[in-house]
Amino acid sequence: MPAAAHLEAYEAHLRYERALSPHTVRAYLGDVTTLLDHLRVQVHGPDAAGGTPLDLTGLDLPGLRSWLAAGRTRGASRTTLARRAAAARTFTAWAVRTGRAPTDAGARLASPRAHRRLPEVLRADQAADALRAAASGAAEGDPVALRDHLLLELLYATGVRVSELCGLDVDDVDDGRRTLRVLGKGGKERTVVYGVPAAAALDAWRRDGRPALAVPTSPPALLLGARGGRLDPRIARTVVHDAAGAVPGAPDIAPHGLRHSAATHLLEGGADLRSVQELLGHASPATTQLYTHVSAERLRAIHDTAHPRA
Repeated sequence: MPAAAHLEAYEAHLRYERALSPHTVRAYLGDVTTLLDHLRVQVHGPDAAGGTPLDLTGLDLPGLRSWLAAGRTRGASRTTLARRAAAARTFTAWAVRTGRAPTDAGARLASPRAHRRLPEVLRADQAADALRAAASGAAEGDPVALRDHLLLELLYATGVRVSELCGLDVDDVDDGRRTLRVLGKGGKERTVVYGVPAAAALDAWRRDGRPALAVPTSPPALLLGARGGRLDPRIARTVVHDAAGAVPGAPDIAPHGLRHSAATHLLEGGADLRSVQELLGHASPATTQLYTHVSAERLRAIHDTAHPRA
């Protein structure tokens, strides 16, 4: 069958069986599209039309390696190549299960080790300054300012992803326990906690902010946009950029930067790695362990500037 037919079936697998995020689905489909183009050229030559039937039995380990090598030649980074290798492994495993390929060539495909760059984070005092500024704006009673204050408080208090925050509904809040029911990656549900400042911002938003923005067609979303619909994650990113930009000396961070900051500050405050892993919804403790390196970098900087024998 043509490559487009393979891709359509593979997209349905990623979207409905694996329940991957739309962003991950797009990335994997893009990677596999280039893989199938590479395979078509190998099998049928460079002049083969896009609709040429493609037999996945020709998808072998040397072909996968040459595809990655071609990407490297075109300047793809190690991180991109690692993602492409992961996409290829997922695709070949699916192709074998669905009878499209006789062997799983991707199972033996090694991944280039991606460079793990330490994330930009706010210092605790910078985070406090950003939240104080947001609280000052919310004190005027403007509905959008009340929403933005709550958005920042919840991102920093809970460490949730921006997509998870924008996906919250009103009934996902448990006021008595000060918890949120969050639907994370792969449809996995978890519970996160928030503190007293976030609770106060939440009360003010639900009392004075949300009713002012809600319209008859509004969804049950906790956070609403200016026209009464569910808040768009792009608007949330702008709010975070603006809040960080208003703090002198603070790095320009996105919502994920507040997630990094929350994790780093929890670990610096004495939280154990397993608890932070649960809060952030990481499948592996190795992912959470990245934040211990952030803390170590900060401790090293403090030592270098303050210790008499540094």
